[in-house]
Amino acid sequence: MTSRKPRGSGRTPAVGKRGGPFQERDFQRQPGAAQSRRGAGGRRTGQDQSRVSREFDDYDAPAPRRQRRGKGAGAARAKAANLDAVHHEDGERLQKVLAAAGVASRRVCEDLIAEGRVEVDGMIVAEPGVRVDPKRSVIRVDGISVQTDVTKQYMVFNKPRGVISTMVDPDGRPSIASYLKSGQEHLFHVGRLDNETEGLLILTNDGELANRLLHPSYEVPKTYLVQIKGPLPKGVSNQMRAGVELDDGVAKVDSFKLVDSTPGHVLVEVVLHSGKNRIVRRMFSAVGHPVERLVRVKIGPVLLGDQKQGSVRVMNAQELGTLKSMVGL
Repeated sequence: MTSRKPRGSGRTPAVGKRGGPFQERDFQRQPGAAQSRRGAGGRRTGQDQSRVSREFDDYDAPAPRRQRRGKGAGAARAKAANLDAVHHEDGERLQKVLAAAGVASRRVCEDLIAEGRVEVDGMIVAEPGVRVDPKRSVIRVDGISVQTDVTKQYMVFNKPRGVISTMVDPDGRPSIASYLKSGQEHLFHVGRLDNETEGLLILTNDGELANRLLHPSYEVPKTYLVQIKGPLPKGVSNQMRAGVELDDGVAKVDSFKLVDSTPGHVLVEVVLHSGKNRIVRRMFSAVGHPVERLVRVKIGPVLLGDQKQGSVRVMNAQELGTLKSMVGL
């Protein structure tokens, strides 16, 4: 029997509206768009021609006898040996794999490779003729991991208030599974939000990524919007940065910022990397300001933005690549 979705599954109320005062615009990021850089055209002299790199269609062709200035035959052999370590004869061309992963058009991907911005299995590859295995090769562009394994799924869920952070609830309460589509049942949630907390949950079938995100050694930051009763006394922010004594030890926030205030209410943004149970609620209670409403709006580079409550979206390539880089994948 399909669980009934809780009331209030609309968008998060804006500042000044009933149910507010949460807003997301302060957390919008503006990722810089990658630009292709091309060299200027024009004729070259015979001396300049010797410095131009040849088009690399077949990487394992023998190195030319004529050496480039400043590079000996030993360097050429070492380069060929390095390429051989990442080349898969039965694989796909690197620029094609990058384009299929949504990095850019194939032509722009060729430029990225030529500029030395693409790394395969820890090695910079500047030749477009190299072939790779999309399922096994670890590819990065500008240090950010590129997802090439199509069997892995990475989703972002905006959990409404009153939804249990589990796939199946024996008591029939609304759970994450109530919001998943056909083909997404195999996903699992990374971490939890308590019943009354709203916001961002990552859903995936990538066990390695999930384990690293939950491991305290990687310290992935999490951002929350916290509504409490106002006014906010001076010294509370310093107290929470310095550390608050809880039953299971001292806990502190990485940052504390006043976002907005309305008569009788204050909206605060806090960032912390601790994953302890109900840590935000317990910290605010310890300083005498119990939480009225709590929304997680960000995990690492993954932003909730204006995503509708109860909706599930695909994590974009920029978010996924940066998130994996943060945990060493």
